[in-house]
Amino acid sequence: MKYIPYLVSVLGIGSVLSLAVGTQTAQAQVAYGSYVGIGPTVGFTDGIRIGGVLAFRYKLLESPISFRAQALIGNNTAVVPTVSYDFPLNWQTDAYLGAGLVLAGGGGSSPVGDKISFALQPGIDYVVPNSNTVLFGNAIIAFDAYRNSGGTAVSVQGGVGLRF
Repeated sequence: MKYIPYLVSVLGIGSVLSLAVGTQTAQAQVAYGSYVGIGPTVGFTDGIRIGGVLAFRYKLLESPISFRAQALIGNNTAVVPTVSYDFPLNWQTDAYLGAGLVLAGGGGSSPVGDKISFALQPGIDYVVPNSNTVLFGNAIIAFDAYRNSGGTAVSVQGGVGLRF
């Protein structure tokens, strides 16, 4: 319950950015949208934790805002929903910065900790020209991510996705 203010603030910031961007004139946007993907993940904080990632991105086409979710599967599972602000670098590439929550469950440590925590997610998406393939890579930085030590957790993941 103590993380509800974080979730409300992340969703509020995303809504404000969406409204602010919606009042601007039309600009060129990256030519790809939403995707679902899969790949490896490596957590670096509580020893090396290797696992897999299932990634989802829903792109709001009229603004540079995306809703993202990643499931990091390893010794334990964590789900990381975020709202991101996307920076188009060219027609194939977006860099982004997301903010959200790590929802970790179970007894063991996931690649991003073992409790609910606030997270930042910088990353990059690249669409392979003339295809529906997206290559993605990002890091998740989870603050106060461990029950016993309260330290910060860092994981890096990447993979391949299919646009829809």
